[in-house]
Amino acid sequence: MKKIVGKIIILIILFLGSIAILIPTLNNTNFGLDLSGGFEVLYQVSSLDGSPMTHDKISATYKTISKRIDTLGVSEPNIVVEGEDRIRVELAGVTNSEEARNTLSKVASLSFRDTNDNLLMNSDVISGAKIGSDASGRPAVALSVKDKNTFYKITKQVSEMSDNRIVIWLDYEEDNSFKTEENNCGSLTNSKCLSVASVGEGFASDVIIQGNFTMEEVEGLVDLINSGSLPTKLEEISSKTVNASLGEDALNKTFTASVIGITLIMLVIIIIYKFAGFVASVGLMIYSAFTFLLFWLVGGVLTLPGIAAAVIGIGMAVDSCVISFSRIKDELKSGSKLKEAVTNGNKNSFVSIFDANITTLIVAIILFIFGESSVKGFATMLIISIFVTMFVMVFIVRWLINMVVNTKYFDDKEKLFVGFNKNKTAEPFSKLDFVKTRKWSFPCAIILLIVGVISLITVGLNLGIDFKGGTSITIKYENSLTEEKIKEDLESMNYSVYSQELIDENTSIVKISNTLNKDEVLSVSNHFKDKYDASTDIGVVSNLVKKDLVKNAFISVILASVGIIIYITCRFKFSYAISGIIALVHDVFFIIALFSLFRLEVSSIFIAAILSIIGYSINDTIVTFDRIREKIKNNKNIVNSEEELNNIINSGLKDTVGRSLVTTLTTLIPVICLIIFGSHEINNFNIALLFGLVSGTYSSVFIACQIFGLLFKGNIGKDLIKKDDDDDEPEEKIIKGING
Repeated sequence: MKKIVGKIIILIILFLGSIAILIPTLNNTNFGLDLSGGFEVLYQVSSLDGSPMTHDKISATYKTISKRIDTLGVSEPNIVVEGEDRIRVELAGVTNSEEARNTLSKVASLSFRDTNDNLLMNSDVISGAKIGSDASGRPAVALSVKDKNTFYKITKQVSEMSDNRIVIWLDYEEDNSFKTEENNCGSLTNSKCLSVASVGEGFASDVIIQGNFTMEEVEGLVDLINSGSLPTKLEEISSKTVNASLGEDALNKTFTASVIGITLIMLVIIIIYKFAGFVASVGLMIYSAFTFLLFWLVGGVLTLPGIAAAVIGIGMAVDSCVISFSRIKDELKSGSKLKEAVTNGNKNSFVSIFDANITTLIVAIILFIFGESSVKGFATMLIISIFVTMFVMVFIVRWLINMVVNTKYFDDKEKLFVGFNKNKTAEPFSKLDFVKTRKWSFPCAIILLIVGVISLITVGLNLGIDFKGGTSITIKYENSLTEEKIKEDLESMNYSVYSQELIDENTSIVKISNTLNKDEVLSVSNHFKDKYDASTDIGVVSNLVKKDLVKNAFISVILASVGIIIYITCRFKFSYAISGIIALVHDVFFIIALFSLFRLEVSSIFIAAILSIIGYSINDTIVTFDRIREKIKNNKNIVNSEEELNNIINSGLKDTVGRSLVTTLTTLIPVICLIIFGSHEINNFNIALLFGLVSGTYSSVFIACQIFGLLFKGNIGKDLIKKDDDDDEPEEKIIKGING
């Protein structure tokens, strides 16, 4: 008894310790715009003279934007170069979006002045700067002079002054002064006064700016001079402004929904799996702490889609435990003792867990490569969740399970340990004949296909501004402002309103087909602020961005499907892969048809939902296929008749359908909590997940396995698997006292 009490104390300490790590980690995590408010803008960078953009030009522009952001006082800006000619800037916490927009978008201006701030010449006289060295070999800045006559004339003039110093400025403004900047001019912290140098004579050729520079200082100065001398311009092609109060409201709602969801998950798995469920709950808390700690360490920015990815990760983590616990129950059912059942159950479940996580990883990587910024955050969290799941739920939880089993306290208490009732005579699904459901499951799928096609042809999809282009305006007000007044005001400003949605009694979302420029964004914001004291969040997507999002969405879905087909074909057989993909098409089409029928908005995050459903559905299907394949192997790799094949499929489904239902339930719980208690901004994402999870479970049982049965008939009577096939199976390394 003392042993088990000691182990319980260890489990409680681990649980509380994980919470102690999780809370400060979340407090120090950088939140995205949708959770903290702020400003985001995507720029198209181009040369004023029409010449092609190069890496050096983009790099210099990037450095200039970084320096300009320093003047805004933003602690954690996120600046990303996208493709060859775009830069995305995310400034969480910025309250004055107009100031930020003006500061970022102005063309960099390099000027040469005397110490009294009089303009001597501008960037036209030079063609750029590069890293050089002085006569002593120390790092220096080499200026390439383009207008040699002007440069000679000015430098000769300065050399004859009593104060013969020339000052290089970036983005000089009237209130700037060398007198106030003299002490730190040229330092890495000064983004305006770049350098001051003494001029002893006139120069008509390239010159060296020398001083006690470090290489880092020279590199920084070269970048800044180049950014000021390069004729580049920034075109705003999409933007988003989130009011701080709306961001805080979204954060509070999402946090509440997440806490409720995780608590309910723990209660469910404890009710179903008893003490093993409690151990899994400890593992779930360790998983949460590790996931968010890693996310923080890699500099991740937490957004609403990121939280949604964490929810999916929780479902995957619980699924790993459910697969293992189901296998342990199977071993107990066959007469094994508890310790042996735990060892064999863990070993037999590893392949299913491995395959399921790999297919989801394929989806996550594709999302990261082709997704826009919010989808990349989703993918980053999902990738981290997958690796943490494989470590925590497969290694740490199994170590904890073995630690408890080794006390021998539960040797004759299997029901208390894992919910196994040895006196139970029949399983809940033992009398069901799943194969016979083809008679109605296939017609239902065909009816769904027909209804979906009709809906898509007649009414199409309700595309959001991500795919349609235009502007989304969220208006939060405290007075009697109505939807009618909002529409009237916008139409009086010559804007075409095509969608309005009342979120609550004080918040309305309006979509207009116009793509607002920065001046129009300010005008709309000021109009509702001055007239109604209302705050606005405004998001703009240009046609250029829209086309890229549509293209990348299509590529993502195709590549995810191809990647999964290749992996399943390599790991299983082609008949498994085709069956799984048909089930995936069923699930994806079901969600698309649902959104079409009920006119739910399709945005870029919807693609993340579709790919998440693909990952979840194939995860569920693989676990079932793995059990069917195992039963075929146990049948000496030969199926002698259609009846025998049907019995194998039925047996595999009966063994796994309970696990599928538990996993679906535990994943649905946080999704439903996010729909009820969370932020409206990702409601459609959560709705897609909700129905996708249900559809994924349904299709694994009633579509994938049934199609597999039909495709497999041609193999009846054949030796299906070569003897050396088992050598390719991934195996869990058994470490005594930890997982075996």
